[in-house]
Formats: sequence, C-alpha cells, structure tokens
Amino acid sequence: MNDTLAPRDLRLLPIAAAAWATAGAAVAAPQVSAVIGAVAVGSALAALAVAIHRRGRPVSAVVALCAVAFAAATAVAAQVAAAAPDRAAAAQLPVDGGRAVTIEAVVVGKIEPRARGWAFDAITHSVRIGDDAHVLTVPVVVRVSAHPEDLQIGATVAMAGAAERAEAARREVLIVTAHDEVQITRPAAGLFDTAASLRRGLLRVVAGLPDPGAQLIPGLAVGDTSLVTAELDDAMKTSSLSHLTAVSGANCALVAAAAFGMGALMRLPRGGRIALSAAALGGFVLLVTPEPSVVRAAAMAGVAMIAVLVGRRAMGVSVLGAAVIVCLIADPWLAVSLGFALSAAATAALLLLAPALARGLTRWMPEPLALALAVPAAAQLACGPLLILVTPAIPLYGVAANLLAGPAAPAATVLGLLACLCAGMPVIGHGLAALAWVPAAWIAATASTIAGLPQATVAWWEGLPGLAALTLCGGALVIAVTIRRGPVRSTAVLFLAAVAGVVLAVGPILTVVERWRTPASWAVAACDVGQGDALLLRDAGRIALVDTGPDPDALTRCLDRFGVGRVDVLVLSHFDADHRGGLPGLHGRVDLLLHGPVPDADAARALAAVASEGARLQQAVAGDSGPLGDAVWEVLWPRAGAAGYEGNDASVVIDIRGGRMPSTILLGDLSATPQQALSARVRPPYDVVKVAHHGSADQAPPLYERIRAGVAIFSVGENTYGHPRQETLDLMTDLGARVLRTDRSAALALWRDGSDIQLWGERGVDGAR
Repeated sequence: MNDTLAPRDLRLLPIAAAAWATAGAAVAAPQVSAVIGAVAVGSALAALAVAIHRRGRPVSAVVALCAVAFAAATAVAAQVAAAAPDRAAAAQLPVDGGRAVTIEAVVVGKIEPRARGWAFDAITHSVRIGDDAHVLTVPVVVRVSAHPEDLQIGATVAMAGAAERAEAARREVLIVTAHDEVQITRPAAGLFDTAASLRRGLLRVVAGLPDPGAQLIPGLAVGDTSLVTAELDDAMKTSSLSHLTAVSGANCALVAAAAFGMGALMRLPRGGRIALSAAALGGFVLLVTPEPSVVRAAAMAGVAMIAVLVGRRAMGVSVLGAAVIVCLIADPWLAVSLGFALSAAATAALLLLAPALARGLTRWMPEPLALALAVPAAAQLACGPLLILVTPAIPLYGVAANLLAGPAAPAATVLGLLACLCAGMPVIGHGLAALAWVPAAWIAATASTIAGLPQATVAWWEGLPGLAALTLCGGALVIAVTIRRGPVRSTAVLFLAAVAGVVLAVGPILTVVERWRTPASWAVAACDVGQGDALLLRDAGRIALVDTGPDPDALTRCLDRFGVGRVDVLVLSHFDADHRGGLPGLHGRVDLLLHGPVPDADAARALAAVASEGARLQQAVAGDSGPLGDAVWEVLWPRAGAAGYEGNDASVVIDIRGGRMPSTILLGDLSATPQQALSARVRPPYDVVKVAHHGSADQAPPLYERIRAGVAIFSVGENTYGHPRQETLDLMTDLGARVLRTDRSAALALWRDGSDIQLWGERGVDGAR
C-alpha cells in the first residue's frame, strides 16, 4: 500500500470537522438550527464568491475549501431544522407524572437487553394522550419488561405505557415504558422478514452446542448477543473483545474482503470486484438489521476496504472524510454518538497510525508480527481515550487478547454467516455451526482467561481529564515507537515510565488510603456502583451483600474499600443487570445465595455458575429468615405462590435487625402495587430504608409512612430515567427522613452509636438531596 500522504489527501478532513462541529451545535440547540444554517449559507456564498474572484491565485484553494465546509454545515443544520417542529411538539407533550400514553410506531432497531428488561428504537406515527391524538414522526426508545416474540425491524407496533422526555441532544425525543405487551399491528414483510427468519435459523442450529462458545456464534456472525450471559459479556468487555460480537467495521470489512476475493476467483476486473464487495456488504447490513450503528460500521468498513483494495491509503483518508460528512448530513445526531466517534477514530487509526506503528515495531520483532500488533494497538490508542468517558479504566491486556483472539474471529464470522444462510438445510447448517463453534470457543476461552488475570484493568481518571491524560500518554507511546532516537523520544520514554510508576504505585496506595478513610464501625454500606444497587450489611463480623450492581470492577473496589473478603449471604433481589451484573466479581466468595423467581435461562446459568463455585442456592419467599452475626434477616417479599408479580415486582425484600445493626428494610425495585401489598408485613419503625427502584416515581406513599425510617438511601448513578424523581425525594423529606444519595455522596456508611445513627459519605453527606 502506498503510505505517502500529500496535503491534498487530507483536504476533506477539515470539511468533516466543520460538519461535525455544526451538527453538535445544532442538535444541542435545535431552536437555533435554522439560524446556524442561514449563517452557514451566507458564509458559503461569500467564500464561493471570493474563490471565484481570486481564481488561479494561491489563496483560492483555501477559500474554496471553506466554501465547501460551509456548504456541508448548511446541509447538516438544514436537516436538524427540518426535524425540529415535530421534535419540539413531542417534547412539549404533557407526559409528566407518568401520564398514560398510547403510541403507534415503526420499529427501526433490533430489540436489545438493557439494565432493566429490553428496549428497541422506533419512529412514531401517532401519540395519543387521553382524548388528544398527535400525528408526529419522531424517534423514540421503547422499553419493555419481556422480549416481544416475533418483533422485527419494519414491523408496525402499538403500545400503552408512560413516556418521559429524553435528555437534550439525544436522537430519541421520548423514552416510552410499555405497561403491557407490545401489539404488532403489521408484521415485518419482504426482505426484513426474510432476514429475521435467517437469524432465527442461526439460533436454532447453535442450540445444543456447548457453552460458552455457542453463545458467541450469533454475535460473531450477525451481532445477535441474546444468548450471551452477563458473565461472558463482562469477560469480553474486560478483555477488550466485545467489539467482536457487535457489528463493527471489522465484521463488515471481512464480508467485503471475502466478496472481493470471490470476485478475484471469478476473474472480475477491479471495478467488478469492488461492486461485488459493495453488494455483499449491503446484503450483510440487511441481514443483521440496518439500524444506525450497523450502517455506520458498514460505511467505515467501506472506507478501509477501498483504501486496501485500491492500494492507496491516501484515497482511504479522503473517503473517510467523505463518509463522515455524508453520515452527519443524513443523521446529525451522530455528532453526539460515542459509537460514531469510536468508528471514525478506529478507521482513522487504521489508515494513519497503524502503518507508522508497524514500521517502528519492526525494530524489535519480525514484520508480520509487527503488522499484527500494530492494528489492535492503533485501534486501542485511538479509542481508549473515548472509552474512558464510559468506563474510567484501562484494559491492560486488550492488545494481547486481540492478538490471541483475532485470528479466530474471521473464521468464526464467516462460518457463522454460512451457517445462518444455510440454516434451512439441517445437515449443512448444523455442520457449519459446529465448525464455527471451534473458533468461537477459543475466543470465549481467551476472554475468560484474560479477564481472570490479576489487574486486568487499571483505574483511571474520570471524564474529560481522564480523556486528556490518556490521549497524552497515547501520543507519548506513539512517539516512543515511531521515532528512533533524539531528545523528543527520550522525553516521551521518561514520561511513560513516570506515568507507569505512578499508576502501579498509586493503585495499591489509594486502596489503603480509601480503607483508612472508611469508618471501621460501619454496619450498613451503600456501594458506589453507578446506576444500580449493591448494599453491604455487617454484624459481628458476618457479611451480607444485597445485589451486586452492574459492574464487577466497581463492586470489587467497594468490597476492597470496606475490607470484605467473604460474603456469608448474598441476596439477588431480582435479575436485572443493574442488580446482578457484578456477580463475576464474587467468584468463589459466597456461602449462601438468596434469590427471587428465576425468569429465564440466562438467570439460571448465572445461578449455576455461582453454585459451581461452592455457594448454596435458596429461592427466597416471605417468612424465610436466618442469622447474620447477632442480627437476624427475614424475607418479607415475595409471598409464596403469589401470582401476577414478576420482574421488579417480584424483588426480594429484606428486613434485618438485632445486634448492633440499625433496623433496615431494603425494597429492591418494587413498584407501587406490590408495595401496597407489602405494607401489612413491615415491622416499623425502621432506622434505614433503601428506597425502591432508585427513587422512581412509582412509589406507594402509605408504605413509607408506615416504615417511618430516619434515613432514606437512594442507590443511584448517572441515568436517563430521571432517577431519583423529585416527588420521591420530597416524599422522604416530608416524612422526616435524612436523604442520602450515592450519586452525590458516592459510597455511604451507617452505624449505630448508642441510640444515634452515625452517617458517613465518601464525598460527605451534607446537601445529599
């Protein structure tokens, strides 16, 4: 490949940057998008006039470039302005207070598991609130408690539920929570239905193959992660392999490359081979569902493949700029999408950074190995700083994991795709699935092994400071690898050595300092695990943990902070990811696991994994009780044989008191209806209540009036649900409770001191409301 880049090869990048900046500004302030567009039009015309007037002079090319940039900005702003009326009307709908709405919409995204239940993207046709019907075409996210059968992209659906406004600048305008089953009024038809049948066929042919390899095959082939357990998903993320089971640019590039190779075997000219690759890529997008993230991945893959297939990296850079511009004009909300930023960064790294890294690495290793290492290293260097915004931790073994699993991914993807296409041929389909299982099992084993290594991740600074710091470190690493000698390289090496020393030394020191700052006499502790629950109870040296939060790393940090090694009693109130996602952080550390009703096979597998490590399992029902040191815990909910309650409403509710334990009740995620049924079983007064469902609006005030707790804990993190709701905060305050929130105070601890309850917060407890 020709590595020479001339300035003209980069000329589309500033235009893409202008389009990106304009899109970000327009979606953040859609009310002025028309003004932004008008200014951009005027600027484009002025620049064009100057370029024409000074044609042939050196400055004319720069001015012409500005004119094109302003034109792109105009197109982006116009797209936002065109959508603004319907979006503004939807945002002004009277949906506050959980008011009932009925929505008719078309499904435009595949249904995916979320922290609570499932969700899919849709475009509304109409929204009815009471007697008022509103004809609106706006994007929404629909949340459902159970996976709707036969729901596919292209289907028209109707649902009743509650709606809330989404955060500003997000693509969706409303977030709809369906109360009942989603009704499919018009099933998907044509190519959408054919693609859905093929995907279902792949699930059938992998059934019966050994786990965890079988769980990965649909994800590797068509991006279907419905079979992947929470434990395997966490291992894939920790080892930086989760991109393999998403429909990423790598999957798309592989499909395009296979088609290109087939065209070569057919002796097609280069143009014909590229056309065949494009057709195969389009079919692949349709098969895995043409939602925005898939189309984005396909566009970026097309960029990379064009650069490779025509043998000119420079053309790839130009096409990357063009792809970004087109994508932003078609969907300006991509400007605030982390996924879009990651795709663009990874593609740019492949084109611009990987060749330089490979050349530098050849000083220490053979060229083939240098090339193999340069690609994942470049991607991680480009994407790592952006991922810090989501998870402030660095996967230490991510490059090594990709080196080990990378060779198996193409085989698993291609064989899985062939199994999908041949699923209707029993022998052939099952045979291809069995062949795909071999590389898939290797990838799963690699992920589990890497995730289990000590210090698989290293904590990093959060937010923009963390992004800036990791970008600086990445830049220093690139300098150290690509520059052979000189003061600049020496400075970069010294800087990296200093950072490594600080990170490796500060981690253990911070653990000791955090443990020293934490009160030794704590009895109740709320972990800072983000949007989720993880509460510790301790009496006479015995430990209970109620829920695990969504993240094993966050749970591990909490257990380290509070000096917890063994968990005598683990309570899983229910099986939503924000309550049991941290289970992998408890390997071999649990004696007794109390759980509620088991909703599905995924939950059953999670329980079986804990049991295989020595834990005793017990399904909790009202009346169960046991000791925790000198205290006694009792299950108040769910009732034995109670029908009609599932999911959140079947949450295990624990009452614990006695010894030095403040009397405490933990309400899981119960909604108002089961709260009312529970009211007769509580034993007031209580010192502490863990407020149900992260402080949602769906509460039964009479229950809290009966509980009469002095302290109300809201276990909550950054979220799009509006938790905790102001009316719930007001309810607790009006009842005289001291409000404590993990999103404000971080980790919390309480303990009894004589007749008083002492409070501690990692960031303090004043102003927690």
